[in-house]
Amino acid sequence: MRTLVVLPTFNEAANIEEVLRQVRASVPAADMLVVDDSSPDGTADLAEGIGRELGSVEVLRRPAKSGLGSAYRDGFRLGLTRGYDVMVEMDSDLSHDPGSLPALLAAVEQGASLALGSRYVPGGSIPDWSWYRRALSRWGNRYAARVLGLGITDATSGFRAYTADVLAAVAIDDVRADGYGFQIEMAYRVLRCGGTITEVPISFTDRVRGESKMSSRIIAEALVLVTGWGLRDQLRKLRKFPKFR
Repeated sequence: MRTLVVLPTFNEAANIEEVLRQVRASVPAADMLVVDDSSPDGTADLAEGIGRELGSVEVLRRPAKSGLGSAYRDGFRLGLTRGYDVMVEMDSDLSHDPGSLPALLAAVEQGASLALGSRYVPGGSIPDWSWYRRALSRWGNRYAARVLGLGITDATSGFRAYTADVLAAVAIDDVRADGYGFQIEMAYRVLRCGGTITEVPISFTDRVRGESKMSSRIIAEALVLVTGWGLRDQLRKLRKFPKFR
């Protein structure tokens, strides 16, 4: 399978070299695309330098910070144009272990439309989180799964491998959510278009270097979007019921 690993970055100079080297070691045949939002710390220049050494690394420079969902849309769009079979999304801060990439790709090769790295299936873990953060994440994922009928444990996970066919089917240009909302919406769209999702256990580790990009705004956006999609689906179901005379 011709594979493209998409790595969004903003101020990841402290991590980008190690990430690129670990991805190359884990999946030597994959190409890598760094989507950089004009990082003032020189992330894009560092990535290009390492790319010249490793080979098959491209940097897509964007003019301003535009969000995670937008970065993945741009990366996936480029991958579809160039004929890749599989596209991977993962963080660039070492919270996602590149050593899990072969397992994700194996799940796709075995028939999954989306192989999702899950913290909440047997074998998955979050070793460094507080009980409060863990509870918030579990509650959010259970809420999304129940409201949208997803049938998965970790809809907010950002470590994934998609087939090109399912990315074309979900109409990525119509996806507008960012952060957690983007991850949930993509899983939702994959299932709605008839795709299959396989959850692969991963260990999620908090970043050691750099600052987190997550915010309360992104969490609130996801909650509002999930509730809206759920209400819309319920209304659509009600309209299909026969009217009593």
